[in-house]
Amino acid sequence: MRSIDRILLASAASLIGLPAAQAADLPVKKAAPVEYVRVCSTYGAGFFYIPGTDTCLRLSGRTRFEYGYQASYSRAPGTTAAGPGDYSGYRGLARINLDARTKTDYGTLRAFLRLEAASRTGIPTIHSGTQTRIANAFPALGADGFGRVQQYFNTDKAFIQFAGFTAGRASSFYDFYAHDFEIIASSLSSDVASTNLAAYTATLGNGFSATISMEDPSFRRTPLFSAQTAAVAAAATGNSSVALYAQTNALTPLFVGYSAAGVPTGVGFVDMIERNRLPDFVGVLRYDQPWGSAQLSAAVHELNVGSTALGTFVGTNLGTAASNTNLRATGRTPSEYGWAVQGGLKINLPFIAPGDTLYLQGSYAEGAGMYTGVTAYMGSYAGSASSIQGSAFSQFFNDATLNPFTNRLELSTTFSAVASLLHYWNPTLRSALFGSYGEVTFAQGARAAQGAYYSLTTTGPGTPGTRFFDLSQTLRDSYRFVVGGSLIWSPVKDLDIGAEAIYTKFGVQNGRVLDLSRFPGQNAAYVNNLANPVFTTTSVDVIQVRARVQRDF
Repeated sequence: MRSIDRILLASAASLIGLPAAQAADLPVKKAAPVEYVRVCSTYGAGFFYIPGTDTCLRLSGRTRFEYGYQASYSRAPGTTAAGPGDYSGYRGLARINLDARTKTDYGTLRAFLRLEAASRTGIPTIHSGTQTRIANAFPALGADGFGRVQQYFNTDKAFIQFAGFTAGRASSFYDFYAHDFEIIASSLSSDVASTNLAAYTATLGNGFSATISMEDPSFRRTPLFSAQTAAVAAAATGNSSVALYAQTNALTPLFVGYSAAGVPTGVGFVDMIERNRLPDFVGVLRYDQPWGSAQLSAAVHELNVGSTALGTFVGTNLGTAASNTNLRATGRTPSEYGWAVQGGLKINLPFIAPGDTLYLQGSYAEGAGMYTGVTAYMGSYAGSASSIQGSAFSQFFNDATLNPFTNRLELSTTFSAVASLLHYWNPTLRSALFGSYGEVTFAQGARAAQGAYYSLTTTGPGTPGTRFFDLSQTLRDSYRFVVGGSLIWSPVKDLDIGAEAIYTKFGVQNGRVLDLSRFPGQNAAYVNNLANPVFTTTSVDVIQVRARVQRDF
């Protein structure tokens, strides 16, 4: 080989006029050694060493297509609150995962990253107002797209794990069954897949572990009841997103003006937007065995509000316009602390078929509705919502109401229960069956207290004792249940082709409410005129079907 090199050098030298002996002394450039990617078997299949390091990396991802169908009650134009009335929805989703692990003297150092992007259109549970409200998605602003087309991007996971510590963006440690077997994610169960947290998990032995977690409260808030939203300057510009912006100016009245007889005659407006002050604290005790798992979770959640605008209030003082001379001295509304507890059981059922699993879970909360998941299907981070376009009424989910007489927050209670069964008919065909029930109950007397200022502001549930108050949807105790099932075929590994159908119903726990779907003009003036007929209902229900094609790699 060296002889051939010398001949080639000599030939080149003769072309440029160098003596052959001199050409033979020229250095020969050798190719750089190739560093091949090596398989890392320490952490399972798919890992490889990042060249030049002792860190193992696994790259994976997901692609998904979904189509959904859900009937709408809406007969109104798309510009109204009842619109737009889509029956169909579509979603295309992309996911990229990076999992990096390194051995250290303290155990494995892990960093995990997951990015998701999607295009969503159509029915509300696909284009997802929930994701818009927490800044994971942005809506189209065109005449045909607003409220029905949405682009989604989320840093779903970005956390570090080391020596029992987890820090970053991850799933809440409170959660247990988090719609694991569902396509539509409709059951009433806590499912906060992305939050910012810092946690420590201790392995106690014999299958027991305990976790204490400090978590971002922003992703556990259900708004406090707000009777009004302040006007915003953008309203005059025709900005189609003004409705979303207005929700950030939540106000509710507080009695600050009184007559000489002590009768409340004037109200000020309290800023009801909660601030990030204390984190949520979550504690978890978990037990894992070959038969399954059990988990007990608990959480504490702070509720707080802003200041009262004492200089601007409305009302009357014995027929005279209210003024600052009859103000009642009020301090800042004291913070309250909501809490939640949850118990879950996961049972493996290999004696029925390999892979069969049953989940049972129950949760109860005061002032912390997101921890029970009662908003899961309707839409979280909203004070009231309905996932059924043009429905007769919306459910209210507020974590608390402000008593206008005492200036104290009064907490709401929620609870939920869910059961979910996964069954493999054969290695390529599986199905799930699930059911869930939950309730929202407001503090005793809270609704009447909110109605006490209706004659001054014409906002809230209406004046107590009137027909409108009796039939208004505002702050009504409510319930919801959902049942559903799916069938999924996996002809090859990591490919799912399937469909799911659900039936869901929500209604008021007691009495009736105005049917604003068929008869939207039933306002207080109309309803309180006893000569007028009124149209009411007790519940709303709907069926949704969704199909999915998904490939993981």
